[in-house]
Amino acid sequence: MTPGDLRHLYLGTISGTSVDGLDLALLEIDASIRFVAAQTHPLPEALRDQLLALGQPENDNLDDLGAADVALGRFIASSALEFLASQAISPDAVRAIGSHGQTVRHRPDQEHPFTWQIGDPNVIAELTGITTVADFRRRDMAAGGQGAPLVPRFHDALFRRVEESLAILNIGGISNLSLLPADSSQAIIGFDCGPGNALLDSWCQLHQRKPFDQDGAWAGTGKIIEALLERLMSDPYLQRPPPKSTGREYYNLRWLEAYLPDAANPADVQRTLLEFTALSIHQALLNWGDFCQRLVVCGGGRLNQRLLERLAELADIPVATSEDHGYDGDAIEAAAFAWLAQRRLDMSTGSAGSVTGADGDRVLGGIYPGLRG
Repeated sequence: MTPGDLRHLYLGTISGTSVDGLDLALLEIDASIRFVAAQTHPLPEALRDQLLALGQPENDNLDDLGAADVALGRFIASSALEFLASQAISPDAVRAIGSHGQTVRHRPDQEHPFTWQIGDPNVIAELTGITTVADFRRRDMAAGGQGAPLVPRFHDALFRRVEESLAILNIGGISNLSLLPADSSQAIIGFDCGPGNALLDSWCQLHQRKPFDQDGAWAGTGKIIEALLERLMSDPYLQRPPPKSTGREYYNLRWLEAYLPDAANPADVQRTLLEFTALSIHQALLNWGDFCQRLVVCGGGRLNQRLLERLAELADIPVATSEDHGYDGDAIEAAAFAWLAQRRLDMSTGSAGSVTGADGDRVLGGIYPGLRG
């Protein structure tokens, strides 16, 4: 492809809460939204370890933060160029990159709330030559919102149906729900409902030396520790009404250790964590999405077959994956930031105050001009 009338192309990137890779999605956006291509590029092990460490509340090393900011920016830039080359698309054909970056702190409930994503957009714009839009969350937070989740407006653009109300569940490191009423005059709702893969992956890495529990196989060898499950389900965050958002700063191994019984069998803990993840999602649907008629699951957690089966057992509505609706579940979150980049350049709002609690919808993101076009 060459420049010209193809300047409707937007590239979205995100390294999510799971920190398992950089997702890239290329969209063509004009009167409609079309997915062109998507890839995931594994993060270099050293960079991944650094990002995971920075995401823990006890790590406040500013030198590590600054170095990782630049290193991630360089990796995003090189991955973007490699991705475009694999699709035979010239960087000149892309109007903008929407880069979410990596969240290292998300503190929406402090006296001075803040959220911080790294992956220097100056570096991305300089190395790719493509105008880059980044820093999507802080304007919403400045307007009194949580700064998250931001994908519900995009879910609404993709999935909303006039014949039924949908719940779109993204299971990344954290699980988030977008509740889309069939009646377009009704406001959408969205919030982080609790842990997704974060606790399951961290526990598996600690005890199995594997990045994740494939299909929940290891969890399947354990038994639910009922007393532990009851304690986990009493977590105050789960009881809070929306708007709300959370992250690894909250749901991490240190948080879990406070609940663990002595000498717990690791496989039993993994099975309990899987049940906790499914139940916390189900409870959120019952509490705030009881009007929904179908649950559509996207994100990496949809590939955990045991977790998906458990969600289907708990739900009293049909459960489908995003693939059943024609969309790659690994690409949707990255695609959302391509869409948000287009919204920013066109001065259209990207957030929903009904989701984040902000004082109205806001135009999101800072623009870092590229060298091309």
